[in-house]
Amino acid sequence: MNRRHFLSAAATTLAAPFVRGQSKTAPEFHGAIIGQGGFRYRVDKLWSQADPAKTPVKDCHEMVQSSDGRLFLLTNHKQNNVLIYDVKGAVLGTWTQGLAGAHGLTLHRQADGKEFLYLTDSSSGRVMKTTLEGELVLELPKAHECGAYSPNDLYSPTETAVAPNGDIYVADGYGSQFILRFNQDGKFISKFGGKSTQPVNPGKFMQAHGVAIDTRGERPLLVVTERIRNEFSWFTLEGKHVRSVYLPGAYVSRPVIHGRELYSGVCFGAKPNDYRMWQGRGFVTILSDQDRVISNPGGQSPDFEDGHLKVMLQGQPVFNNCHDVCVDTQSDLYVCQWNSGHVYPYKLHREG
Repeated sequence: MNRRHFLSAAATTLAAPFVRGQSKTAPEFHGAIIGQGGFRYRVDKLWSQADPAKTPVKDCHEMVQSSDGRLFLLTNHKQNNVLIYDVKGAVLGTWTQGLAGAHGLTLHRQADGKEFLYLTDSSSGRVMKTTLEGELVLELPKAHECGAYSPNDLYSPTETAVAPNGDIYVADGYGSQFILRFNQDGKFISKFGGKSTQPVNPGKFMQAHGVAIDTRGERPLLVVTERIRNEFSWFTLEGKHVRSVYLPGAYVSRPVIHGRELYSGVCFGAKPNDYRMWQGRGFVTILSDQDRVISNPGGQSPDFEDGHLKVMLQGQPVFNNCHDVCVDTQSDLYVCQWNSGHVYPYKLHREG
C-alpha cells in the first residue's frame, strides 16, 4: 500500500456527514455480537437512560470512569457538558462549564488519591482542570499567552494527558499541531511537533488529535494520535520520537490504555479502493501490547499479508463516527459518537 495516497485523499475529500436513524424500539444491530478473537462484545444501543428532553446532547465526544465506578460523559451541549452515569445507564447528575466546543476529557488520579477531570474546548482554546463535581481548579494559559505561540498562530486544542509527575500535555490537534507541556501548576515548559504536509514525517503531525500516557513499558511514554496519517506515535516525555504504528484505513481518535491493550474509536473509515476518508463508517480497534491489531468491533477482522496489516474497513454499520471508547473495570466498552444524530453512548458487553 502506498501511504502517500492518504495525503492527497484527505486534502480533497470530506464526505457529507452521514447520520443513521435510531429507533428506541429494536434498533438495528442491538444485541449483535461484534469483534474477533478474545475481544467480542454484545451491542447494547439502549444502555443510556438519559431523557433527551431533560439532558440533551449534541456530540458525545469522550467518556472516562472514576475509581468509584461512575462514568463521566463529555458533550458539547452548553446546557450539560458532563453527564454522570452508573454502569447500568442511569443518569446520576449533570453539570456544565458552558463550553460550546467541549472536545477532550481526561481523568487523572493524583498521588494523594484525589481525582480530577481535564476538559479541553477546541473552539475557545480553554483547557480546564475541575473536580468531579465541576468546580474549576486550574485553567491553563492559551498558547499565545504563555509564549508558546506567536499571536497569529492558530491554537485549537483537542486533548490532554497527565504524566505521573503531574506534567500536563496538550494536543493542539485542530490548530498548529504542537504538543504543549505544562507543569502541574499550569506553567508552560516546552513544546514539540508542529504541522507537517508529508505523509511520512516522524515527530510532526497532520492532525495530533489525541494523547495518552502509556505506562505499559519500562518507562512512561506519551502516545499521540495522528488521525490523518492513520497512526499512533510514541514519544518520550521530553518529546523524542520512539516509534509509530500504522493502521491503514483507520482515522483513529484518542488512544485509550487499559490493561495491556490500546483501544481507540475509529471516527472515520476509508473507501476500499483509494483510501479516502469516509464519514459514517467508524468502528472500534484494539491493539495488543505488541502493537498488533487483535480485534475490530464493528469492523472487519484484522488481516495481515507478509506481516503487514491490510486496509481495515467497517464490517457492519453498527456505528457512524466513533469519537471515543471508554473501558470500565469489567472490560465492557462504551462508545461515544460524533455527528451521529445526537445518540447517547452505546455499551458493548464483553463476551469473549
